Amino acid sequence: MKKEITFKELKDSGYKHITINQEIQANLIARIKAKQPVFEGLWGYEDSVVPQLKKAIIAGHHINLLGLRGQAKTKIARSMVDLLDEYMPIVKGSEINDSPFQPISRYARDIIAEHGDDTPISWVHRSNRFFEKLATPDVNVSDLIGDIDPIKAATLKLPYSDERVLHYGMIPRANRSIFVLNELPDLQARIQVSLFNILQEGDIQIRGFQLRMPLDIQFIFTANPEDYTNRGSIVTPLKDRIGSQIFTHYPKTISLAREITEQEAKVSTEDKAAIKVPSMAKDLLEEVAFQARDSEYVDAKSGVSARLSISAMENLMAAAKLRLIETESEKTSVRLVDFMSIIPSITGKIELVYEGEQEGADEVAKILIDEAVITQFEKIFPRIPKLEREGLKTPYTELIDWFDENFMELNYTDTDHEFFTNLESVKPLSAVIGAYASQLDQEDKYFCMELVLWALTIKNKLDRSENDTAFKFDAAGINQYFQRNN
Repeated sequence: MKKEITFKELKDSGYKHITINQEIQANLIARIKAKQPVFEGLWGYEDSVVPQLKKAIIAGHHINLLGLRGQAKTKIARSMVDLLDEYMPIVKGSEINDSPFQPISRYARDIIAEHGDDTPISWVHRSNRFFEKLATPDVNVSDLIGDIDPIKAATLKLPYSDERVLHYGMIPRANRSIFVLNELPDLQARIQVSLFNILQEGDIQIRGFQLRMPLDIQFIFTANPEDYTNRGSIVTPLKDRIGSQIFTHYPKTISLAREITEQEAKVSTEDKAAIKVPSMAKDLLEEVAFQARDSEYVDAKSGVSARLSISAMENLMAAAKLRLIETESEKTSVRLVDFMSIIPSITGKIELVYEGEQEGADEVAKILIDEAVITQFEKIFPRIPKLEREGLKTPYTELIDWFDENFMELNYTDTDHEFFTNLESVKPLSAVIGAYASQLDQEDKYFCMELVLWALTIKNKLDRSENDTAFKFDAAGINQYFQRNN
């Protein structure tokens, strides 16, 4: 922490007072010129959201980030703290970060009038220049702007007409800082009106006091389009005062989604070392979220948060870790059968339409996993034909025939050696992998073995049943058998 100095020492140091917009702009421009990343960790936004953010900052605008849930709106807002100077000088003891060059509170003006160049100056770190408020319906004007404090009036023996009896709300206390108001449509319309002057003229009025406080604040709002009809809206005059509205979006590719999940999932270093996650498993995990966003059972207007994949990865790792504990093994790999553990991560993060409610949340989750399996399967292997004509072999005929006389159980709790030995015992399955997935590393090959079996059950070529500890694969039912051979 920087030591306190006097106002004279601050002036002698060459410090020049600038607005927060100018401060953020200067640091942004410096980063751009130095070829440094401006907003780190915002995967997939490099060519869309980030350029718009840069322009909004250079324009000196307040910003509204509009997008569905789980699109990193709050993360974007918080990352702007890095564009502030490391320390900011204020009049010591000021509640609202008064600049000694332009004091706006009665307290700061009195201190400077009394002490002049000897006014004590303290420093505020940039981490303390970020204020965030969730716009819940119970928020009132006093919370945001301020009110008369009767206890302060009694303690100081001052009349209510004295400016010194005011209690400042969150916004005045965020002077010369970044103020984020999340879920703006949830804020009641009459409370939104109280923001008009702050955004346009930069001043406030508390309880009819005739005082003008030219606040210097960088506002960032976040909003979800779903809220415009479900819970409220942004009143038109307020929207008109927000300089830039920037739309966020979900990752557009599996690889970008993987980067986000890798960055955000809470997985310990020890677990990463002990649990191997095949690349195919990572792709499949992200594919589940992509399928959910396009599913007829899921409400598209509500969106499917990136938190689905993050939470699912944490559950997937937990399933593998549980196996390590139960088998007393040192290492294991994530398996396709482990994907049943991500169902709680799916059901809690999707909003179902009527058809989805009829199916049930758990069933929809299983459907999404199956659809993701088929999508990933068909990127590597030939499509499974609906019908198999007699005498006409497909890449899967020998494998399907093998199950006419055999069955396989894949146990969650088997050690890797037991599990993979079981898979390798099915020679026609190894042959399919050798023909189409020989370029993959060994963990991915094993995962692909499960992928093939799973895909055949989805296409009704094999039967799949599940109990508490295992999946069983065997020949398709008799009706399906005749259908396959006619």
